[in-house]
Amino acid sequence: MAPADRCCGLASTIQVSRRSEADQGFAGRLVVWTPTVLGRELEIVRNAPDQQGFQVQSKRWAVERTFSWLTAHRHLARDYETSPAPSETMVRWAMIGIMVRRLTRVGPVSRAGQRPLTRTSA
Repeated sequence: MAPADRCCGLASTIQVSRRSEADQGFAGRLVVWTPTVLGRELEIVRNAPDQQGFQVQSKRWAVERTFSWLTAHRHLARDYETSPAPSETMVRWAMIGIMVRRLTRVGPVSRAGQRPLTRTSA
C-alpha cells in the first residue's frame, strides 16, 4: 500500500482529545488555566500513597517517550532560541519528520542488535 493511499480519509478518523494529563508538580494554577484558556479537562497524575521507590505512572510514559524522540533531533537537545516561536517550529518539524518516516515505512521496525563492547579490528 502506498503512503498516499494510507492517508486518504485519515482526517475524518482523527479524534481530538479534550483531556490532558499533567505531573503533580504542575498542580497549581495550571488546573484553573487549562479549562479556561484551552477548554480541556486536566487530570493531575499523582504517585500512589503507598508508593516505595520508582514506579511507572499511568500515561506518563507517553510524554517521556515523546520527549526522547524530540531530543534525538540535535537542534532540540538544547534550547538555542530566544523566543518560543522558533522552538515551536522546530518541534513541529521534528514531529513531522517522525510521522513521515512512519507513514513511508514498508515493513516493521528492526534494530541492528547489540554492538560489541570491545573494538573490533577493521
